[in-house]
Amino acid sequence: MSKRNLIIFLVLAPMLALVMSGAQVYYAIYIWAYNGQETVFTIRPGDTFGSINYRLDESKMIYSARLFHRFVKFNNKLTSFKAGQYNMTPGMTMVDTLDLLTSGKSITTKVTIPEGRNLFQIAEILESNGITKAEEFIKYAKDEAFIQKLGIPSHRAEGYLYPETYSFQENTPAPLVIKTMVNLFNKQTEGLDFSKQKLSKHEVIILASIVEKETGAKFERPAIAGVFHNRLKKRMRLQSDPTTIYGIYENYNGNLRKRHLLEKTPYNTYKIPALPVGPISNPGLESIKAVLNPEKHNYLYFVSKNDGTHIFSETYSQHRRAVNKWQKTRSIEKVKVGVILSNKDDHETLVMLQ
Repeated sequence: MSKRNLIIFLVLAPMLALVMSGAQVYYAIYIWAYNGQETVFTIRPGDTFGSINYRLDESKMIYSARLFHRFVKFNNKLTSFKAGQYNMTPGMTMVDTLDLLTSGKSITTKVTIPEGRNLFQIAEILESNGITKAEEFIKYAKDEAFIQKLGIPSHRAEGYLYPETYSFQENTPAPLVIKTMVNLFNKQTEGLDFSKQKLSKHEVIILASIVEKETGAKFERPAIAGVFHNRLKKRMRLQSDPTTIYGIYENYNGNLRKRHLLEKTPYNTYKIPALPVGPISNPGLESIKAVLNPEKHNYLYFVSKNDGTHIFSETYSQHRRAVNKWQKTRSIEKVKVGVILSNKDDHETLVMLQ
């Protein structure tokens, strides 16, 4: 080989090898594409890049584990992978894979938490949608130490699990779900003036949770709130059926009986001359606003008209007539049959007879 040819070989051969190597890398990163079936790839909280890279390589979702590692390191994203479930589709390049797994745009499930549901009902909704286990949710929602860390001045999260439509990943840890809901509560209520009432902020939420359960007619909320404010000022018992039910909720079969009204619990406002120990549901913003801005009137009583609305009365005699009219009608229609109980506060309720 001549000296000239040797020089050409020594110069051109490495250059050619370099070009070919570069072309292969370019192909592997930008051209090569996953050709498997559409599938879900899961990154669990705490997964290391090594674990993620190994599973991607095992599933043939990347061209090469070694090359993907160098590519990710070059882009300074070794610690940028976000936990979640990701939809991997045929045709994805390694660039697409990196972008998806570091975007946080994982598969989520939308779940709606209606106003007025309590923590036990919310737990069932979440479990039925595959978000988190009901048992785990209830455990943390009643964990006082955890609740205190969230800044809730109560022994459980009840009242602060804001009703809204959420997007959660499947199998989201219960503490994260609760924290998300509480954070939204704080955000939605940060503009409210809780100093407008003599009640503390927590007491406002307690009363709002009762208002939420007492009426299905949104326009009645300020009137209902006004009744309870009037009764509190007169030191009358609130005597709200939903508070009685909440106090026995975990053992409640759906039938409210006389013995339940006589059972003293920290929530039964037929037995305690004040607000219950905590909220009995998770109120929406309008119920909270109703408690902060109650309708000004002299009503002390209300009775259902059996259509979701109520008749309001200022005196016991007026209330008695309203009860006789509307509850007798209800009995005749066989919606339910009951007996009127009265006590020292001259308030009454319809108790189921079985």
